[in-house]
Parts: sequence; C-alpha cells; structure tokens
Amino acid sequence: MRSRPTSTALASALLLAGLTPLVLTAPASAATAKYSDDFNGDGYRDLVTAAPTATVGGKTSAGAVVVNYGSKSGISASRRTVLTQNSSGIPGSAEHGDSFGSALASGDLNNDGYADLVIGAPGEDLGTDTDGGTAIIVWGGASGLSGGRTAADPAPTAHDSFGQSLAVGDFNGDHKADLAVGSTGTDVWVSRGGFTKTSGAASKYKVTAPIRTGSGGVVSFASGDLNGDGTDDLVATVAYLDGARVFRGASSGLAYESVLDEVSEVAAVGDVNGDGYDDVVTGEYGGAVEGNLGGSIGIHLGRASGVDPEPARTIDQDTAGVPGADETNDGFGWSVSLGDVNGDGYADAAVSAFYEKIGSADLTGNVTLLRGSSTGLTASGAQSFSQNTAGVPGANEYNDHFGSAVHLADLTGDGHADLSVGAAGENNGDGAVWTLRGATTGLTKKNAVAYGPSSLGVSTSGAPRLGAGMLP
Repeated sequence: MRSRPTSTALASALLLAGLTPLVLTAPASAATAKYSDDFNGDGYRDLVTAAPTATVGGKTSAGAVVVNYGSKSGISASRRTVLTQNSSGIPGSAEHGDSFGSALASGDLNNDGYADLVIGAPGEDLGTDTDGGTAIIVWGGASGLSGGRTAADPAPTAHDSFGQSLAVGDFNGDHKADLAVGSTGTDVWVSRGGFTKTSGAASKYKVTAPIRTGSGGVVSFASGDLNGDGTDDLVATVAYLDGARVFRGASSGLAYESVLDEVSEVAAVGDVNGDGYDDVVTGEYGGAVEGNLGGSIGIHLGRASGVDPEPARTIDQDTAGVPGADETNDGFGWSVSLGDVNGDGYADAAVSAFYEKIGSADLTGNVTLLRGSSTGLTASGAQSFSQNTAGVPGANEYNDHFGSAVHLADLTGDGHADLSVGAAGENNGDGAVWTLRGATTGLTKKNAVAYGPSSLGVSTSGAPRLGAGMLP
C-alpha cells in the first residue's frame, strides 16, 4: 500500500471527491461502551453503512463507509463520520477496485471502552498480489472513529480477497474481543483479543472447514453464543449455494463443528425464542435449490449441545401470514437481521426481498418484519415495507433494490430496535438509506428518515451504491 498524503492534501482530495471532512464535538467524558457498535461511548448504538463502489479521489470503486452516530433523537445526516482510505490515519490509499466497506464488523478490540470498526477491502492490491485484500481496524474514541491499523493477512499466497468476511466475538471466553477474517480460501484466520493500537492482535491462529477449493470461500460471518457456555461461536456462509459452517468457541479458540443441513447464503444470530441460547436464521434467496421460487429463511435453534443442524421452521412468502407471494427471483432472504423491535424479550427478524416486483416496478424490493415468540419466529403480526408504504420516504422505482441491506439496532436508546434499510440501486446506483423507529406495536413510520449519498458526504460519481452493506 502507498504512503499517506499530508493532511492538507487529504482535505483537498476529500473535497474534490465530494467527501466532506467532519469534526465531531467530543462529549465531556467517555462512559464504558454498552454496545459493540457504540463508537463514541455515549451509550447509543451507531449505524454503519457501506458505499463499496464509491469514487474517492477520482478512483472508481475505491469505496467509502458512513457512520451515523445514534442519539435520543435517532440518527441524522449531520452527525456522521465518512471513512475512506484517503481519510487521515487510515492505512493505505484509495485505489480503483479496492471495494473498501464490502465487509464490516465491530467490537471493543483494545478494551478502552469504545467500540472499534473493522472494514474489509477485498479488492486491495498488496504489492504484486492483485486483489489480495485487507482488513482495517478503525479505532473508536470520545470524538468518534479515527485512526487505524491493518489486520495483516498471515497467508497472502494461500487465497485472495482477504477481508471479504469479518466477525468480532469472544471466541475463547477470556472477555477480550477476537477478530475472524475470511477470504476466497478454505481457511479462517482469527486474531486473538488483547489488541493495541501499536502492535495489533496478541496472536493469530487458523481454523479450517470442509470448504471446496475454488468455491469462493466464506462470504459472510455471524457470531453469538449458540450453546450458552459463555463463549461466542461463529457461523460462516459459503459461496455457491452450500450449507453454513458452524465453528464452536472454547477456551482454546474456535474449532470447526458442523454444517447446517440447509442451503444458505446469509446468516444472522440472535435469541428468537427467548430461551437464553442464540439461534441462527439463514437466508436462501436463490429459491430454486430449495424448491421455492423466491427465496426463504430457515430458523435453527440454539441449545446446550449446540445449534440444531435441522431448521425448526422454514418461512417464505407463501407461508400463511407473510405479506406478498412466493414469486420467481424475489430474493426473499437476501439480507437478514435480528433485533427486538417491540421490547418483548424476543429477537424479531427483518428479511429483505430486494428483487421484489411491486405493481409495475420490477426489482424495486421490500422488507418484511417477522416477530419472535416463545416458539421462535412467527408470521403472526408480520409487517411489510417498501417505498410505496405510506409514511416511508420515496417511491418504488425500477431497480431500486430496497433491502440491499437491513439492520436492526436500537439507535435511540428507548429499548426498541429500529430498522435501517439500504437500497443500493436508488437513483441509478447512487443508493440511499432509510431508518424506521421501533415501538411496542412494532415498526412505525413516525419520524422515518432517509438519506442519499450527497447529504452524507459521499460523491455520487460513478454509482457509489450507498446501502449495499450495513454492519451486521
């Protein structure tokens, strides 16, 4: 990677690229972070959205990441930090095809009371290693995110696209956050907790799983405690329609355990039935392999012996109570996120169908909220949202892809998870982000907000696709 430009040159480059430098006012003191996504320690969770094809400093598809800081009044366009590889203190420099922001993860890696953000740039060229990829840690602090270091690839000749999947969790139960990084290879590298800003991780180790060579490797991770033993486990989804791999956490670290008996392309972790064990909800948006047209989700329940490899239930748009209908190429299950929207103690699921046709608008997309219950996810009381839903800003248009990413998290501190939605195709690839508030009755359109890239300080040159990804 090339050397950093001076701060004066950086500011000029940011302005030319349409990326407005922003100085945040620091709170009087930083409280201990409550959440893995509270980057400024103010007690509110923050929203992270990727624009992985953003043009930065004239370099197309270099990528940018926007962090909107939570507050009692929710998020706003002005309370933000925009991160690129041309940002001061961020390793590397913006280059064509880096895809900075293609993967995201967070947690307090250096145990200073502030959550840190990990950003994948799988298209990064490292010397002669084309598309070798990298992962970059950006440090949290009282003023928000700033500065960073590279989580270097320990085996650059063994794979490409290092950083295409990321997860943070306490995988050995030592109360320190570890970092898992995936690539196109069959291996997963874990950096042990005990990070410092100067020396990085305490140590690293590799775990392997039965992943076919040349399959495309691990495309996404989800972490949580699936067996209630106090250590986090890791779920890895694999490219090309294969079952998710489960790695069990233990004092010695992660070890491969099993394959979920279901084709899946994404996964989310949370306790949907309130029994104290995290569960796994998988998404299979391709449809045809499982015999349904437009995609489905599978609910795998956690238990003391580990997550059940067989789904307790499969839900699609033909399931009674789910709005819509199962149609070819809807993409139901493209993105899945879990969080407690109505505050009843059960994790609910936001599920996108980002290719859904609504009226005459092809590929416009929608998002369905399914309620958690003592028996797991249920279609009872399900809600559905698109840009044609009254109170949701915008309108359904061809190729919007509303639901490119979904994220459930309490951004206002009121005890109710809010729904954030990305639509990477909005306005011919500019992309946009929406947030709907959670409440006791479910999601509400009151105080709904929507932002495009211009209002967040991201250049619209070359289709940035804001909202293509969000923090899991």
